[in-house]
Amino acid sequence: MPASEHDDIPNGPLPVLAVIGRPNVGKSTLVNRIIGRREAVVEDVPGVTRDRVAYEATWNGRTFTVVDTGGWDPDARGLAERIAAQAEIAVQVADAVLFVVDATIGITDSDEAVVKILRAAGKPVVLAANKVDDQRTEAEAASLWNLGLGEPFPVSALHGRGSGDMLDAILGVLPDAPPEDFDAPEGPRRVAIVGKPNVGKSSLLNRLAGEERVVVDDASGTTVDPVDELVELGGGLWTFIDTAGIRRRVRDASGHEYYASLRTSAAIERAEVAVMIIDASQPLTEQDTRIISTVAETGRALVIAFNKWDQVDEERRYYLDREIERELVQVQWAPRINIAALTGWHVDRLVRALDSALDGWETRVPTGHLNAFLGRLVAEHPHPVRGGKQPKILFGTQASISPPTFVLFTSGKVEDPYLRFIERRLREEFGFVGSPIHITQRVREKRKRR
Repeated sequence: MPASEHDDIPNGPLPVLAVIGRPNVGKSTLVNRIIGRREAVVEDVPGVTRDRVAYEATWNGRTFTVVDTGGWDPDARGLAERIAAQAEIAVQVADAVLFVVDATIGITDSDEAVVKILRAAGKPVVLAANKVDDQRTEAEAASLWNLGLGEPFPVSALHGRGSGDMLDAILGVLPDAPPEDFDAPEGPRRVAIVGKPNVGKSSLLNRLAGEERVVVDDASGTTVDPVDELVELGGGLWTFIDTAGIRRRVRDASGHEYYASLRTSAAIERAEVAVMIIDASQPLTEQDTRIISTVAETGRALVIAFNKWDQVDEERRYYLDREIERELVQVQWAPRINIAALTGWHVDRLVRALDSALDGWETRVPTGHLNAFLGRLVAEHPHPVRGGKQPKILFGTQASISPPTFVLFTSGKVEDPYLRFIERRLREEFGFVGSPIHITQRVREKRKRR
């Protein structure tokens, strides 16, 4: 995809293949063949596919996104014209194009018109000569060399004939996919225990480990270096990283506090999930919310543990509820538990909260489900019109997990409030408990006037 200001996407999205061609040449049947399952609607009537529909496909260990489009007729009017526009958009946002031609009919005027548009787009093109079911038709497919798009690959979408060679050619023109990071992590899960000084981080680690492994003192700042502790909990092994309390902003800290803050930030980076310890007996502070923001911005899963709950009376609970509503509104997705680390009260609830947060952090939404969701969402709640323009979401893909990162291909810049609305609805639909969600957008480049 051409480089643009929207290309700073973590790990990058999967490469995109747009499947285009005249109506009723077998595009959707071929898409089903590529993705290995019957998902695209197939019917022997032109125009069944009206919108761009995205699916995920894997061939020879490489994964890519396939966008099925409506039949492309350059002379279309009305609904057919809108279908053609959808196909043209798909070409503009794709990394490569699979151009499907009916080998039994040969080259038509519409095919030649499409070739001109493809040449103008400048994207790599693989030419599929479909409906080649026998040797005789294969000979007819050779005439498609005259389109000037290189070798036509004779295939039978219905029977699978020749699809392997075609897919090899597709992989040859698609850019490499981002590193696969959807595999389950190896070794014990890594948990950073974070919070202000003297909120009970070391007490919690000692309680979990079942012995005095970490120095505990009422004097704040006892722990300076992060401490790794292998703990058996809930039938599994966990690596807990006890960190020094973050006293103030790194740039405002001095001496050993400065290095302690840096090490704490590094511990968060090294962890998969952070347990934020808050002293429930004291009012929430700006330091608490800043540490929580650091965890979310770093992209780690988050559990919030309100410690010293045995010191909380009814009046304090009332005010704490109000503080949570006011100060933690941005992380309503984080599981919250109430504990007393010194006595061990409800500490056993930590494992369930950690498991749910890590599950949310590693949630992956199939491309088909994601685009069905986005289609419904945009239809019910379209983006507001600004200055006579209304950006549209063309399709989306999940670029990575840990944390869930989504890339939206759009016709214009989508405003931040609408992106937050999409995030809220994503959570309602798919969960993502305990995990931040990152949404980036890739805006379709305007076509240059010649």
